[in-house]
Amino acid sequence: MLKDTAFFISIFLTLSLFMKNYSWEIAPTPNPALVQKLSTEINVTETLANLLISRGVTEFNEAKYFFRPEFSHLHDPELMMDCKKAAIRLVQAIEKQQKILVYGDYDVDGTTSVAMMYSFLSRHTKHIEFYVPDRYKEGYGISEQAIDYLIKEKFAVMVALDCGIKAINTIKRAQEHGIDVVVCDHHNPGNVLPPAYAILDPKRKDCGYPYKELSGCGVGFKLIQLLATMLGDGVAPYEFLDYVAVSIAADIVPITGENRTLAALGLKQLNITQRPGLAALIHLAGKKFPLNIADVVFGIAPRINAAGRIKHAQGAVELLIAANEEQAYALSDQINDQNDQRKKFDSNITLEAIDMIESEELLVHASTTVLYKENWHKGVIGIVASRCIEQYYRPTIILTKSNGKAAGSARSVEGYNIYEALESCSEYLDQFGGHAFAAGMTLGLDKIDAFKAAFETAVQSTIQPEQLVPKVKMDLGLDFGKINDKFYGILQQMEPFGPGNPEPIFYSDELYLEEEPRLLKGLHLKLKVHQMGTQGNFDAIGFNMKSIYDQLGVGELFKMAYSLQMNHYKGRASLQLLIKDIKFEE
Repeated sequence: MLKDTAFFISIFLTLSLFMKNYSWEIAPTPNPALVQKLSTEINVTETLANLLISRGVTEFNEAKYFFRPEFSHLHDPELMMDCKKAAIRLVQAIEKQQKILVYGDYDVDGTTSVAMMYSFLSRHTKHIEFYVPDRYKEGYGISEQAIDYLIKEKFAVMVALDCGIKAINTIKRAQEHGIDVVVCDHHNPGNVLPPAYAILDPKRKDCGYPYKELSGCGVGFKLIQLLATMLGDGVAPYEFLDYVAVSIAADIVPITGENRTLAALGLKQLNITQRPGLAALIHLAGKKFPLNIADVVFGIAPRINAAGRIKHAQGAVELLIAANEEQAYALSDQINDQNDQRKKFDSNITLEAIDMIESEELLVHASTTVLYKENWHKGVIGIVASRCIEQYYRPTIILTKSNGKAAGSARSVEGYNIYEALESCSEYLDQFGGHAFAAGMTLGLDKIDAFKAAFETAVQSTIQPEQLVPKVKMDLGLDFGKINDKFYGILQQMEPFGPGNPEPIFYSDELYLEEEPRLLKGLHLKLKVHQMGTQGNFDAIGFNMKSIYDQLGVGELFKMAYSLQMNHYKGRASLQLLIKDIKFEE
């Protein structure tokens, strides 16, 4: 599933209908002496030094790593528990011509992981296949059907990617039939680890790997790093960083530490990709080079996800490993159609869900949203949960009927651990899994009402009132006089943006309009904004901010939260402000 975090939620809120009740949160001001010192050391303005310090960059060498990520900055893969053991077993399987199955989850992280590992290993052996479970028939994780296939086809090794850390029973069965399972996962382990041959997961309590927040594909990449050295395939690791960048963007893992290096180098690779499947997706998404993280999140990732949501994720893997342009475009057309279908399901179910909330007074004023309808499409309920949070900002669970049970996707709001809330209601659940911001579950149809009540009670007793108010987080105040092309150019060097390194958000006050605001396509707010005491003005755009149009008057003072972007129009490029929120001066 596509995992929500505060970053992902904030993007949805930015693109959704304008909400009037944002809370503004300004980052703490760093020590002025530290700001001055860093500003001098790396020759940037104090404003930029302030931004860097708030992101953990406080001295020259840290800035060097931040602005100039290199492959040599990556950690030694042997530092990860069981990585060397797994690599030795796979080399042995290749040398003995044993059959290897590459297995992975049906979301973007899983399918990119499978495509990456399959593409690498198939360079060294012909005795290899891949397997992605059916979301509806097999569910999440290592399925019994997959083990049946392993046994029947006499595989010697299975590499499980982006899943497996809790698959105790199925891995035990595989091991009992002499099949060695290598788990490459990044989810939190349970109290008991599965009886796998090797388990690579930086979140293992006994794993001393220095960076804990890799994506599933990132964990798989660490294994490839070591395998490439052992097999003498020195070029290979660089080639696969495009897959890793897509997984990092789509899985919304923190873009800090090693992930920042992987994402930055991976985006470079993605922007020159020779992979026909990724090139076809970029074309269909209408994205222009150079791509950034947001382009992947909103252009590439939904199309890859659509295959598993609407039909079968095997199609996504086939696209990602397509050998030529003709094959890639045929497959990408199918996936694009599935994405269009996904959008229709998403839109229709969201409208139904919002209507269900608004038709019941108790639901409107509750601390949670828990909705069930048996014919909702299981493949989009996680997306619908996120859409509901755009309108009713609170922990949300959307349930539908699947295989005689209620299957659900949970999404949280910033700062609230929904996994812990589910743990407190676990007596009503057959199974559940996930993390602080997103989770999945199944339960009996006869337990839905009791679970709703228990979940509402659990959240109501633990959530803070301020967590139920969406926030605009801002870095610092900025005078218009400091905004120019050079300033923007340095901001761009701070990419890739994402969790842990968000795009800088500024605020400015004493703003006013000298001409009437405009509405583009009847939805999007277009302004020409001046600041008192400064010269010149900036164009500003607020997507889906129609509701504030009538509140803006010429000459009236207001303050604005915004980010900076370069607007390209008729061959000309100019800086403009992307509005996050507007508040009127008291």
